[in-house]
Amino acid sequence: MKIVILGKGEMLANLIEGVADSGFEIAGVFRNERTSMSKFKLFLQDFFKSSPEVTLIKTRKIHEIKCKSANSEEFKREILKLNADIILVGTWREKLKKEIIDLPTIATINAHPSLLPKYRGPNPYIQTILHGETQSGITFHLMTTELDKGPILAQQKVDIQPFDTAKELKEKTVFQARLLICELLKRLNAGIVEPIEQDESNSSYYGNISGDERILDFKNMASTEILNTIRALHPYLPTYITCGNFFLIVNPYKARLTKKTGAAGKIISKYAKTRSLTIACKDGKAIKMSGLKLYRFSPLTRLFIKLLKF
Repeated sequence: MKIVILGKGEMLANLIEGVADSGFEIAGVFRNERTSMSKFKLFLQDFFKSSPEVTLIKTRKIHEIKCKSANSEEFKREILKLNADIILVGTWREKLKKEIIDLPTIATINAHPSLLPKYRGPNPYIQTILHGETQSGITFHLMTTELDKGPILAQQKVDIQPFDTAKELKEKTVFQARLLICELLKRLNAGIVEPIEQDESNSSYYGNISGDERILDFKNMASTEILNTIRALHPYLPTYITCGNFFLIVNPYKARLTKKTGAAGKIISKYAKTRSLTIACKDGKAIKMSGLKLYRFSPLTRLFIKLLKF
């Protein structure tokens, strides 16, 4: 089988490794960055800060598809030229048209980092932790024009540990994607895969977060909700504590429940040596946060603030 892989970052790197492990041919790779960055900017990024997936592509001498869109005529011609059996998608910003989905001789398959039909949408790593889940996973499903709704081909669960952030969850999930795609491709080649329709009664969808979640509101948020938010947003967005006129950045690996209790929003204790604060939450329980850092505005931002005050 000939596989064309579309993707970005760690997911793309692990799909490349998984397909290579399976022994099937990687006919081409199309990086998500090509749809959003200019050729010159991408060249500079690859030259000065080469990513693991770029290193893999170069090391394995994989043909790189250089189009501006997966929905373009140029990409369509490329797939036909490569005679792709499977298009494998992992982390992609575009919604693919039906004519593109139908191009490969076997199927277009999407890798979604959750246990579908739960947590459809753009960032399940964040959402599963925000909602206090103890398990997530990776799902390979047939791609359709409806996002994350195609029949399931394979799934693997991933445990979420109490101190996992979205970073650790992503690392574990993409590694399982590597293992699972290797197994799935072998089963597809042997003709022993039976697609399973998703149970819509058990489905959920979450869009992108607003960004307002970054400011922790101890007066109106329970301790579990605050800890989940701190873990879920790392490393995508830092979370902040407001202390007077200052913003303090929370270290997601140094925030924990304590035995102390108090009125919601009250600073129970502080310790300068470890840069720590212990603050009571809505449910009366307190969270100790060590290694806090002062958020420093850039000179341009400070000037803008001064002008506003003036």
